[in-house]
Amino acid sequence: MKKDILLGIMMLGTTPLLAQQKLTPEKLWQLGRVSGDLINKNNGDVIYSVNKINIEENKGNKNTFALSLKTGISIQINTDNESIEIIGINQNRIIYLKKDQLWACNTDYTDHKQLTDIEGGIENPKISPDGKSILFTKETLVIKTETKDIYEDLPKSTAYVFNDLNYRHWDTWEEGKFSHIYTADFRDGKLENIKDIMENEPYDSPQKPFGGAEDVIWSPDSKSILYVCKKKFGKAYATSTNTDIYEYNIASKKTVNLTEGMNGYDTHPSFNKSGSLLAWTSMSEDGYESDKNDIYVLDIKTNKKYNLTKEWDETVSGFIWAEDGNTIFFNAYNKGTQQVYALSLLKNLDKNSTKNIRQLTSGKWDINALLGQIDNSLIVSRTDMNHSAELFTLDIKTGRLNQLTHVNDDEYQNIAKSKVEERWIKTTDGKDMLTWVIYPPDFDPSKKYPALLYCQGGPQSAVSQFYSVRWNFQLMAANGYIVVAPNRRGLPGFGVEWNRQISGDWGGQAMKDYLSAIDNLSNESYVDKNRLGCVGASYGGYSVYLLAGIHQNRFKTFIAHNGLFDLKSWYGTTEELFFANKDVGGSYWQENAPKAYKEFSPSEYIKNWNTPILIFQGGKDYRVPIEQGLQAYQAAQLKGIKSRLVYFPDENHWVLKAQNGIAWQREFFKWLQETL
Repeated sequence: MKKDILLGIMMLGTTPLLAQQKLTPEKLWQLGRVSGDLINKNNGDVIYSVNKINIEENKGNKNTFALSLKTGISIQINTDNESIEIIGINQNRIIYLKKDQLWACNTDYTDHKQLTDIEGGIENPKISPDGKSILFTKETLVIKTETKDIYEDLPKSTAYVFNDLNYRHWDTWEEGKFSHIYTADFRDGKLENIKDIMENEPYDSPQKPFGGAEDVIWSPDSKSILYVCKKKFGKAYATSTNTDIYEYNIASKKTVNLTEGMNGYDTHPSFNKSGSLLAWTSMSEDGYESDKNDIYVLDIKTNKKYNLTKEWDETVSGFIWAEDGNTIFFNAYNKGTQQVYALSLLKNLDKNSTKNIRQLTSGKWDINALLGQIDNSLIVSRTDMNHSAELFTLDIKTGRLNQLTHVNDDEYQNIAKSKVEERWIKTTDGKDMLTWVIYPPDFDPSKKYPALLYCQGGPQSAVSQFYSVRWNFQLMAANGYIVVAPNRRGLPGFGVEWNRQISGDWGGQAMKDYLSAIDNLSNESYVDKNRLGCVGASYGGYSVYLLAGIHQNRFKTFIAHNGLFDLKSWYGTTEELFFANKDVGGSYWQENAPKAYKEFSPSEYIKNWNTPILIFQGGKDYRVPIEQGLQAYQAAQLKGIKSRLVYFPDENHWVLKAQNGIAWQREFFKWLQETL
């Protein structure tokens, strides 16, 4: 649930010195956020976008550029500064979305023309490879849920009527509308014979809340549409992760499930260049959202499926096809980083094994997106704990990375960097645990520093070389804190078994791993043992609440964001119940109720709370609903513990608005100054 920086140059006397200054929340939010969009195969240009946040206006402004690999010069495509979303290239025209309508320009970025004028706009449009048809998605009313729809004579009624789950999801109440796929004939920018291929179905494609255009694609011959969908409703939807990949035949109007019998998440369908193979990512266990993610291929000719990474002891993040149509490039977590791999397909697909997987990169970074291939290079996005995302070329043969975009270089020249140390720590059960330690930029080992234990969310999200706009380790270190970020039990990149060990054991070994990490670092002479803090969000917030009851006076302060405080009330109000059923073990009223409700619920340890705590809570967080933060705050207040509640009524599980984000960080560091 799944990144950004700053300052100036000073002159002393006659000698110019680079006066590197420390990162601030304001500068962090003002950094350009770089994302790759498309490779223009007509001329080899890399098309990318830069989103810059205007703090005063409390919104972002995204501009899109084309970078020539020959000249190194970027030109702006959206010359009117209106945000656009690149869709693809069709018949030598670049197709993009602007103000929810379809536009096109030449591949030299001239002759911009609006193609559609559809009432209400469209989403995720894609023109068929033959240029004759178009698909797009729209919210479509299927079930009357709002009383103003049920009773047409009550247009001002604001009530909802529910008869089943899911009545809300992520940050939105269910209004009876579902994202449906539409097709139409496409002639001279006009749409004819518009058809809803999911008519009357109470299902979404793309999948909510995080699915996008990658969920819906054309077949190479333009004869069918492939889409990702979880065709379940109500309680079955809330308790299952079983998405499938469906193929809708344009001529016959029939739909076939291509992944029938595959019970977990099936996502990201993608054809190779010749159209002979269809690849996708797949998890095997229904209800386990963090199961091992494998790459499957379907041989179109034989209709046989093959798991290409079955024997590989890690989980795949994302992939793209190589230009040769016989190699797949993918990225995956590896020991606290994210790296790129090449998977060469054998002619006998059934014989593929880990021997065919080659690691292309190795370094202290995250390669978090693969854009595409140009000649012998990949275009990728890279971050580390001192730098937000920029685009790089990756030499496929040598693994060498070369920076392409330099959006934030000027800012970073003036920002003091933090030393990031890879530290291996023995856990209580004798395992080796990687812990990232991030030091203040002016770190002096002869001095003593306060330290923050960072607790990761997920609970299966990686502690890698990510660069977050909110949980930013560089910013924490810039404020004088040593950050201790352990890859405790449950995180990917250390084998499938390490990843699985968190499920059903939220308050067990993972808590011991946290304490092992902070105890280990506390032995260093430069750490002030009397000034230790503990911070985290989501499962990390849960960890903060639980550690507050079992830390035995290690910590002087706590900060929790949208954490789970009482597992019973959380089970009764969260929406994706498959997650609770897998990770907690099921309902609290079932026979042989899971031990988690008694042993691992932070509310059971409130009697031991004795340490100041700051609590952040979003009002539109339906994954970890508002009562969790309110219960924790009220308990702390009634126990007479110094505590503070910072409530964001219009934020969900995250903090997305610029001024709210800066307010969050100001409260975060103000609390640490008061209590640590």
